[in-house]
Amino acid sequence: MRRLDELSDDELLEVYRIADRTTPHLRANFVSSLDGAVEIDGQSKALSSESDSRVFSMIRRLADVVLVGAGTIRDEGYTPLKLSAAGRSWRSAAGLPENPTLAVVSARLDLSPVNPIFRSAVRPLVITHEASPPDRREALGEVADVLVLGAAEVDLPAVVIALADRGLPQILCEGGPHLLGAMTTADLVDELDLALAPLLAGPGSGRITAGPPTPLTRQLRLATALVAPDDYLFFRYVRES
Repeated sequence: MRRLDELSDDELLEVYRIADRTTPHLRANFVSSLDGAVEIDGQSKALSSESDSRVFSMIRRLADVVLVGAGTIRDEGYTPLKLSAAGRSWRSAAGLPENPTLAVVSARLDLSPVNPIFRSAVRPLVITHEASPPDRREALGEVADVLVLGAAEVDLPAVVIALADRGLPQILCEGGPHLLGAMTTADLVDELDLALAPLLAGPGSGRITAGPPTPLTRQLRLATALVAPDDYLFFRYVRES
């Protein structure tokens, strides 16, 4: 197992790099406690650490678009999406836009147009369905590009296609659990990057995935494993060919 602290940023980026950026690829990134908790007191950031933040920032550098459920935006207190100066410089040198695009999936559009996320470096996307409230679509259309995909619920396979059509094939899903559950049910997850925090959170918290039971199982292959000085473990699992 490789040590995180022995890797430069460029070496760490190579660990998570996708060989063909033109092919749509949906990567999910989550942190969990040893006993499977996805959050403590309602927020996943309570499970994070300096090493987790470093890996998280490198994974974001590689994304074309960061896909997040509206509930996670509210619960986690998301701030405007803008990478560090080092991240923007790296992306420019790699021929990428300085910042990835933020895309928010929302069925009810329970989002305020004055939410800080709408001040992200790149104009965000809001993804919803035809049955969502028209007045909220209109209000959010002032601060974001609104994509309507699906009749009574968001059509997630269509989301992947629509993002690729917009030049955003490298998708980083940051949650929450219901969005990951829906993505798994639709068999859209190509990769899971899992950080394992060295603590026991106790009962009460949910898992990194949520939603109705599904008969689908998808075999993933362990591609890389890293250990940090703070005893966090970082696993990269990829879809079998």
